[in-house]
Amino acid sequence: MNNLLYRTKGDKVIWTIVIFLSLVSLLSVYSATGSLAYRERGGHTEYYLLKQLSVLVMGLLIIYFAHRVNYTIYSRVAQVGFLISIPLLVYTLAFGSNINQASRWISLPIINLTFQTSDVAKLFIFMYVSRQLSRSQHIINDFKKGFLPIVIPVGITCLLIMPANMSTALLLGASCMILFFIGRVPIKFLAGMVAAGAVGVVMLFLVAQLIGMDMRTKTWQKRIDSFLHDDHTETPYQVQQANIAIAGGGMMGKGPGNSTQRNFLPHAYSDYIYATIIEEYGLVGAFLILAAYMLLLLRSIRIYRKCPYAFGAFLAVGLSVTLVIQALTNMAVNVHLFPVTGVTLPLVSMGGSSVIFTSLSIGIILSVARNVEEMEGKQAEKERLERVMAARENEAVA
Repeated sequence: MNNLLYRTKGDKVIWTIVIFLSLVSLLSVYSATGSLAYRERGGHTEYYLLKQLSVLVMGLLIIYFAHRVNYTIYSRVAQVGFLISIPLLVYTLAFGSNINQASRWISLPIINLTFQTSDVAKLFIFMYVSRQLSRSQHIINDFKKGFLPIVIPVGITCLLIMPANMSTALLLGASCMILFFIGRVPIKFLAGMVAAGAVGVVMLFLVAQLIGMDMRTKTWQKRIDSFLHDDHTETPYQVQQANIAIAGGGMMGKGPGNSTQRNFLPHAYSDYIYATIIEEYGLVGAFLILAAYMLLLLRSIRIYRKCPYAFGAFLAVGLSVTLVIQALTNMAVNVHLFPVTGVTLPLVSMGGSSVIFTSLSIGIILSVARNVEEMEGKQAEKERLERVMAARENEAVA
């Protein structure tokens, strides 16, 4: 154990955030899955607790091993990973498991594991974009040579994710735009990217209606209309229940395990877990969760500023930005500041593949942090030795 702790490096604050969110996840998932356990598992309420615990333990192990890998290796993996993710997304659209009129998942037959290929694509596209940005800084102002080779893979990935999961595609595009901005891509190119994205969304609606995806487009349109017009007679059921949960939480909440709306909220353990947290832990608990994600972003920005190499800097800030944007979107949906989406709360919502790929992202961030920490340690040691040598020279002269 002591050897394991000694070998655990990286930003200690980020490690603390991971442990904190994991504990919140266990408490919240155990509380929110009571009705699900009675409906699906004959009342064995510990089933989902143990399942989430096993996933989180696996996630922690992934974080540990990922942070022990030198982050420069991820640059070599990025291109291959991106090339693998594209056919995976195509396969998902054609043959993926269809849930809620959307093909987002594929199943591995031998081990019976189901995962969202968009999680794979998000991770690899950020690694790929970070790699390309770091290599193209000297030509980033050149539209053909600098910008197009970076933005085209992002556009392809978003277009393949969008038919089944528009919210994820839009969030991915927004996160990449932030990374482009940090990577000194000219504003005029970013404006063109926004315009192209808007045209792509409109075209998707038109194509979806032509090829018979009316159910999916109607779902998108209904969610947006109900949010924009705020017609209480048309307010989605889950939004009504989330509002009741938040109103019942007050400042300090009802206490752990005392939520009542968990029995009525659809997906209270995943999409709407933040509303369940607010009901049980109040606005204080809501603020602590929000503060944890914002602190993760601030620590990643600190890593970005200290990392001397462009790839590591872009990688750390890019992965943290997408995690925080996803978290903020989930929280905004829960408090009815954003239309209903299927975005989960990273590292807190119950899940399998989402927790695994979130953990891998955090492990990569910590890998960059470990490298920065080791370089700072070497620099400090070098300065210490220089001071010792200077002191000895002064003594000799005296």
